[in-house]
Amino acid sequence: MSHRLAYIYSDDFLKYDFGPGHPLTPIRLKLTYELSRAKGLFDDQRISVIPPRVASEDEVRLFHTEEYISLVKRMSKSGHGLLDLGDTPAFKGVYEASAMAVGATLDAVDAVMNGRADHGVNISGGLHHAHEDRASGFCVFNDPAVAVAYLKKKYGLSRIMYFDMDAHHGDGVMYGFYTDAGVLDVDFHEDGRFLFPGTGFTFETGEKAGEGFKANIPVPPGTGDEPYLTGFKEIVPALVRAYRPEFIIAQCGADSHTDDLLAHLQLTTRAYEENITTLHKLAHEVASGRIVAVGGGGYNPANVARCWTVVAATLSESHMTNEVPNEWKSYFRRVASMTPPDTLRSEPPRDYDPERGAEEIRRSVEDLRKRIPLLSSGKS
Repeated sequence: MSHRLAYIYSDDFLKYDFGPGHPLTPIRLKLTYELSRAKGLFDDQRISVIPPRVASEDEVRLFHTEEYISLVKRMSKSGHGLLDLGDTPAFKGVYEASAMAVGATLDAVDAVMNGRADHGVNISGGLHHAHEDRASGFCVFNDPAVAVAYLKKKYGLSRIMYFDMDAHHGDGVMYGFYTDAGVLDVDFHEDGRFLFPGTGFTFETGEKAGEGFKANIPVPPGTGDEPYLTGFKEIVPALVRAYRPEFIIAQCGADSHTDDLLAHLQLTTRAYEENITTLHKLAHEVASGRIVAVGGGGYNPANVARCWTVVAATLSESHMTNEVPNEWKSYFRRVASMTPPDTLRSEPPRDYDPERGAEEIRRSVEDLRKRIPLLSSGKS
């Protein structure tokens, strides 16, 4: 069965730009859109490209504090200074650009909830490090966190799943709902002992009412598809079937892919395709098909474009061939000044060890089974 997909996009996404030399280059979004277009994704009548709106201040306030929003507005006008301790500089228009990333995720959510689409994608989203009162890790406003609060307030949902496969732990989302049983947060990320933000350990399972509803799987550097996907299959289906979320938000940060510039994992597009395939099936099993995928990190433009094109194709069940069109290769060379990939799907690096990380992930899974009651009640 094929499904309708709301793909939120505008070249205005490129305005979220921290300047030359910053690793979060906005051209990665344009490259992703153009690869999807060149592969024929948007020729499918089931897929609608929807321009984003700028989220209202009231919507941003669903997660962020008034004081912080005012700070971003002031710095947006001046275009100077830092919004955190050094990674996230202000620029003119940063408020509007950040609110557009939020609005785009809310557009995807609305399209699904209102029946315009079965699933949604916002590649500009996934800015999961921002906290209620501060920016962090290139993230000014936290669109997944706002979307969770939005689903609760506007649509009255009481069980939402947030899944995160970015190499960096989604600390802003997890801590933002750390005491909330209405948010099941499942996060696979590079071990915080080796990578920013240094959080996301198996003992962090929530507090008060939220205890047992946060599952963190720290992944050792160098881990590739096999042990990662084994851990995913051990944890995710059981949690989803036990919790039965009414909506799933999947953050698909492409920095978990091998050869990223800021992280050290060795996933290929296979992991993204299999994760989203499983979540897609689970969404239809327990959540009336409601799933929205958002972007996130990713600092190798070729990886980003391939991973997120695969994610969108997977959600819409568009069966893409593996070749990369020459027109996109030429565009990639021109705007990225790099050699483009020849295939849509990637292969493991030559030095890949399929056993690397397997024991650590197994121990994490066993630890979570002891800490999270849902895992003893769920069915794999």
